Amino acid sequence: MAHPGLAPALEEMARALTSWPGIGRRAAERIALHLATRPENEIRSLARTLVSARESIRACGDCGNFTEESPCSICADPTRDASVICVVEGPREVSVIERSGRFRGRYHVLGGLLAPLEGIGRDDLRFNSLCERVKADQVEEVILLLSPSLEGDTTALLVEQEIATRKVRVTRAARGIPSGGDLNFLDEVTLGSALDGRQEFK
Repeated sequence: MAHPGLAPALEEMARALTSWPGIGRRAAERIALHLATRPENEIRSLARTLVSARESIRACGDCGNFTEESPCSICADPTRDASVICVVEGPREVSVIERSGRFRGRYHVLGGLLAPLEGIGRDDLRFNSLCERVKADQVEEVILLLSPSLEGDTTALLVEQEIATRKVRVTRAARGIPSGGDLNFLDEVTLGSALDGRQEFK
């Protein structure tokens, strides 16, 4: 519903902003009104920065994390433990875990969680590449750090089933993550504790 006090252009801007995660209607209006007060050259510079950054970002060919060059800096780092892979939903989890400084293995970004009702199935996620890495890289442990939700649990079960025939230890985050919680809202200390307290997947 349009705000009676907003000009059509501001209303259009606010509506576009609400499509971004974490931005509700009121926040979108505040941002739109703030942008309207800034000099035009500043807004053009911001737009160019966003477009340029988006054009530079790609998925790492190995782990799927966002990067500008493939392989990413983590996959290319010889000091990282290639025998341990932490499986996460998206790039944000990688960023938060890295800030914790508690993990020195490598990652595998699935690109989402299984959600059949939303049309997201196995082939929409990076399952095949995970299986290939486990086989080719002589991985010894796969850590499942996925949201403790129905979608996260279903995804974790499928990952475990996919690599069950291989001699790989499968663990999952234990403490610090509430049932039904969203990893997108957890900090690096909480995720670090969850990794430290991981348990065998059952």
